[in-house]
Amino acid sequence: FAAAVASDAAFAPAPVAKTTTSLSAFEDELGAQPPLGFFDPFGMLSGDVTQERFDRLRYVEIKHGRICQLAFLGQITTRAGFHLSGDIDYSGDSFDSFPNGLAALFGPDAIPQAGFAQIFAFVGLLELGVMKDSANGAEPGEFVGDFRNGAIDFGWDTFDEETKL
Repeated sequence: FAAAVASDAAFAPAPVAKTTTSLSAFEDELGAQPPLGFFDPFGMLSGDVTQERFDRLRYVEIKHGRICQLAFLGQITTRAGFHLSGDIDYSGDSFDSFPNGLAALFGPDAIPQAGFAQIFAFVGLLELGVMKDSANGAEPGEFVGDFRNGAIDFGWDTFDEETKL
């Protein structure tokens, strides 16, 4: 009987001490929810972290998430056979004459390098000059992730705090 009791003790959970980290400073942020609370799997906010760094990382996460959503929609749209009408260049190559996916950038039937450079430069221009986090005259950071820049106004700035959440 003593051997059975001793073997049971081997499988009992060990007591774990409660520790606090700098992450507890962000437990009340929007998106922190049970059972994980504030989740930082890569430890990017470990150590001495300021609210400014947290806000910057959240801004970048939202922006990159929206870029990925647009890339996904572009991928499934072209895979479904929907292409822009007209020609992509002056030599008469139509948009649908190029393959879908990465084959449009790399390979024998890819978009010419000059065209790829133009696309890259246009995206860079959008990143640096247009897609700013300040819409409708709001201060940067007031509406995190709002990249409309006054193009579409659903009246977000007129909503009360409860409606915004």
